[in-house]
Amino acid sequence: MSHGRVRVDLTGPERMAELVRQVACAQDRAAFEELFDHYAPRLASYLQRLGADEAVAEEVTQDAMLALWRKAALFDPAKSSVGTWLFRIARNRRIDLLRRGGGVAAPVDEAVQLACDAPGPDAEIVRRERDLLVRRAMTDLPADQQSLVQLAFFEGLSHSEIAAAQGLPLGTVKSRIRLAFGRLRRRLGTDGIADAN
Repeated sequence: MSHGRVRVDLTGPERMAELVRQVACAQDRAAFEELFDHYAPRLASYLQRLGADEAVAEEVTQDAMLALWRKAALFDPAKSSVGTWLFRIARNRRIDLLRRGGGVAAPVDEAVQLACDAPGPDAEIVRRERDLLVRRAMTDLPADQQSLVQLAFFEGLSHSEIAAAQGLPLGTVKSRIRLAFGRLRRRLGTDGIADAN
């Protein structure tokens, strides 16, 4: 029988959520190190795919992991996975840096690739194919709708943030995004699969 902390054998997302809980409740350094080893390389790679250079990717990754250490108690496994939560933190930090430094935002075809907690190879292939279909379908949207979908789903801004950033009424933002979804649904439902072959 082992003494000290009880180890719960969980895998995947449940394991990661338990590690965050251990950081939140006991500032468990071993749990944090495991989270860091798992997520830091993925965050840095994700940020570089979005166009950040290596130094910026490293800085934002460090910020995101520090946020996990300090704010682990705010993580809610009912709302998202640890991976989704951390990638959202990293994305928001990167957006803050871009706003402060006047950098260039990622283009539409640089789809945000939120990492799943231990996705299988089949899931990754399906996700890539789906992303490609969506990117192709987006090229058929009017420019005003395309830019709003980009901000909402690839940059992660809320409808209110988009309205403020674009100087548009909130209702206009919502209706344009709703129209865009209708077009995307029709496009992907009728000939999206044929285009992929």
